[in-house]
Amino acid sequence: MSARLLLIDGHSMAYRAFYALPAENFTTATGQHTNAVYGFATMLISLIKEEKPTHIAVAFDVSRKTFRTEIFPEYKANRSATPDEFRSQMSFLHELVTAFKISQFEREGFEADDILATLST
Repeated sequence: MSARLLLIDGHSMAYRAFYALPAENFTTATGQHTNAVYGFATMLISLIKEEKPTHIAVAFDVSRKTFRTEIFPEYKANRSATPDEFRSQMSFLHELVTAFKISQFEREGFEADDILATLST
């Protein structure tokens, strides 16, 4: 079997999961939302089964401030604030990726897709 690398934009996939599954249907007894975590895990497992990678890496955004916003202040300037219900799940997403023994990357000043572009070269 030849090597297969699967690169995942973790922030993008988590956002997709967050908005695909109603937050009010995925909460713990203490009120912690888990829709992004559940959806992310489901998508990750499906990708692993379908693609059968030998190596996987997940990259996450750190903040909205990047080298692009320094050069072009209008870059993504009209985006809404990140919902608290999403932000509160980020540490759990990192724990999930760690539990799967998947390499994860993030770097201040860069978006996840910038990191993935670097890894792919």
